Amino acid sequence: MITVVIADRLGKGQNVAKGVEAAGGKAIVVPGMGADMRLGDVMQAENADLGISFCGSGGAGAITAATKYGYPERHGMRSIEEGVTAIQDGKTVLGFGFMDVEELGKRLTEAYIKKHQS
Repeated sequence: MITVVIADRLGKGQNVAKGVEAAGGKAIVVPGMGADMRLGDVMQAENADLGISFCGSGGAGAITAATKYGYPERHGMRSIEEGVTAIQDGKTVLGFGFMDVEELGKRLTEAYIKKHQS
């Protein structure tokens, strides 16, 4: 089962988590304000497959996780399609502007499973 860590600057991410679970994944929402800055730490602790970070710029948490742990990342994304493309390109940490929507979690999880099922 794919494990996805969701970390939102404002402590949200519950809707994305519903989408991850609808697609058959395990979602871990990092609690509290500034959660995006703890994305890499939680991914390491949970041995997660995928990390999704949300903040105003769409970059801080993803860049921090990549810098600290070497995860391949793409940041500054504003659409679900950009996230799907990033997964197809081999990225495992994705940075978005605020987008706590169920469809995002579902589509990203499905894209990850499709890429890695073979």
